[in-house]
Amino acid sequence: MLLCVTVPDYALAVALMDAPPADDDTPTLLADKRERGRAIAVDERAYAYGARVGQTIAQASAASHGARVLVHDAARTRALWDDLLDALDAVSPLVDGAEPGVAFLEMAGVPGAPADYLARAHRALLGFGLPVRTAFAPNKFVARAAAGIADGTICGPGEERALVAPLPLRALAIDPRALERLRLLGIRTLGELAALPYGPFVRRFGGAGAIWHERASGVDRTPFLPRAHAVAIEATLFGEGTAEVEAQVVFALRVLIDRVCADMECLGKRAGALAVELELENGEVRTREIGLAQPTAQARAMLDVLRANLEGITFEAPVIGLRVRALRLEEAGEALPLFRSADDLDPQTIAVTLARLEAALGEPARRAHGVRAYALEEQFAYAPFSASFEPVPQEDAGDGVSRSSAMIPQLQLLEVREIEVRTTGGAPAFVGSRAVLECAGPWRIEESWYATPLARDEYDVLLEGGALYRIYRQGEKWYLRGSYD
Repeated sequence: MLLCVTVPDYALAVALMDAPPADDDTPTLLADKRERGRAIAVDERAYAYGARVGQTIAQASAASHGARVLVHDAARTRALWDDLLDALDAVSPLVDGAEPGVAFLEMAGVPGAPADYLARAHRALLGFGLPVRTAFAPNKFVARAAAGIADGTICGPGEERALVAPLPLRALAIDPRALERLRLLGIRTLGELAALPYGPFVRRFGGAGAIWHERASGVDRTPFLPRAHAVAIEATLFGEGTAEVEAQVVFALRVLIDRVCADMECLGKRAGALAVELELENGEVRTREIGLAQPTAQARAMLDVLRANLEGITFEAPVIGLRVRALRLEEAGEALPLFRSADDLDPQTIAVTLARLEAALGEPARRAHGVRAYALEEQFAYAPFSASFEPVPQEDAGDGVSRSSAMIPQLQLLEVREIEVRTTGGAPAFVGSRAVLECAGPWRIEESWYATPLARDEYDVLLEGGALYRIYRQGEKWYLRGSYD
């Protein structure tokens, strides 16, 4: 169950909050720029007059009888949205900032009832002065739709289809041409769309149609993606005297860079650029962003680059403040072997480690190697794992290339389970509700020497969303066999 927090027409709401007050009946539109701009949002009054998103300022103003025009401040809008997401951390540690103005919170494990969650979200955002709406539902689409219907809506499991049924088709963000085709068919609401037969509808409208039909039925498979928390790494020196010569500035920079690198080391980060801010005694502030040849967390390399960039610069007054900030942070971890390097192995250490593993697991350590076989279940075997690292014999792939050097797809075998597959011309077209984008196969697997003869056709299928699976048909039924990482 997800808590949805929305600010309808968020960009317009921010602009109205910052704009001077106007008469209540004055229509308002938001433009991307002042000169030769276009409307990116219109309020209800302007929409009722005929103003539409995408029109030029002149067109929208004329349609809405001289609406008030506000200009979108992208930086302000983005910064305020980040502040709202930070405030929502007090409601749940898992926040998915889907887009500016729409956020989803995972409430699993958070004490309280749905009504408590809605009240907490309103309290957390009370100080922002924005028109916040909340709702609680089993998936993203239904939760957002519920918030649009009324603030505080709670949709329980099994109620999704009934809740979205009265909504108009524009709730699905259907492209205009498809929307017109549906209207010609007499389809006006999500309930009417959901009542259409799934197969013929998807065949007519393709993969996008499958998503529309699912959402009209109250189903949304969009994953929950918690946002990453930004980390600011910086160090500052202010109010600790003045620097009038280059050596003093360099010494202060060395101190700050050491602090920044220590923080990055603790977080396992490295920086691709540095921002240096110098405050002068006369009140002037100089800011420079300096790129590094490659991301690093080494203080010496950073200092050398900073010195080279500051050489030859003359300031009109002594430096009284310095700030150094690490930019373009990325992970600094490196993959390391378990037992030092392959060229410097200690057999005794490996033997002791293996003994401990075997004692903990209660069975001998083994390693897998590939063998030739028709069935996936038979294409690998196990050999004892020893400290000697003698190569495991690999069977020839049939063309003189060993299995160890051939490129082998990383297929993870899963527990076999029956799945729903719809075919077109005998080939898989849909797996469940997801369309098959590409299909390879079939590969006939037939072995009659088992106690129960084995005969099946295997396929590799690429589905909407990027999932790649190995499936097979045995008799009249379909089964999932594995997935590719």
